[in-house]
Amino acid sequence: MSARARAGATAWLVVVYAFLYLPILCLVVFSFTAGEITTELDGLSLRWYAELLRDEELIAAVLLSLRVGAFAASAAVIVGSAAAFVLARCGRYPGSAAFAGMTTAPMVMPEVVIGLSLVLLFTHPVFAFLGGRGVAAIWAAHTTLCTAYVTVLVQSRLREMDRALEEAALDLGCAPLKVFFVITVPVIAPALVAGWLLAFTLSMDDFVLAAMLSDPGSTTLPVLVFARLHHGLKPEINALATVIVAVVSLAVVIANRLMLSAQKKRMAAARHAAGISPAGRSAVTLRDPDNRSEWIAHP
Repeated sequence: MSARARAGATAWLVVVYAFLYLPILCLVVFSFTAGEITTELDGLSLRWYAELLRDEELIAAVLLSLRVGAFAASAAVIVGSAAAFVLARCGRYPGSAAFAGMTTAPMVMPEVVIGLSLVLLFTHPVFAFLGGRGVAAIWAAHTTLCTAYVTVLVQSRLREMDRALEEAALDLGCAPLKVFFVITVPVIAPALVAGWLLAFTLSMDDFVLAAMLSDPGSTTLPVLVFARLHHGLKPEINALATVIVAVVSLAVVIANRLMLSAQKKRMAAARHAAGISPAGRSAVTLRDPDNRSEWIAHP
């Protein structure tokens, strides 16, 4: 790549990242304003962080969104992993194409359509035992939406997995259920974690389904923010967003460090299993026929 092309690519990268992160930086800065206007920095103060702690409605909405997101992500991982296992391992059978299409349909179907169908389901007199609109309805909707994304992630990982590991364990007498939890689950664990995080993020961020299925006692954070938008937002929303950005950034840093540490351990274990020394050379065990001692030689 020429110097001009490299400079152009760098400039374009800077523009894109500035477009993405400059508004977030402004939001963080404006959260420390002492004034009443959300988009002006009128002195520095922690006033709105204190207001945030006293806003019970906002805190309740955050806790509800966290709770629904955690339950929806966990259910999506369980259901999506089962669906992915069927799609990746069971081959073709009557109705397999229809099952695959129905599994991934929520990814491409407008949320308004999904929300409307679930509203009809939860409000129909025949299904009154479901409880109508509320937290359970939002949880079911988010699980339905997130399961499709988890299924795609886990299915791709299962297709890439070397099945010789499972077959070797079965040949050695390991029960199929134990093979799944001891061999399969650890191998696809990164996809499970990625699917859970993606599902949790989608649930926390969803507005359409939550707005259509919520009742006065089940207002999630996006719905509450949208409702307050009509009356004018206060800088305490900036404070809440800053706290969320800080928590997410810290979680990303910790997750990256854990992933790097786990990757180093796997590479070290692989080198050890292959008989490669830490210096990267193959280690050969030699035996002295006279004194029966052994030592390691590096060719």
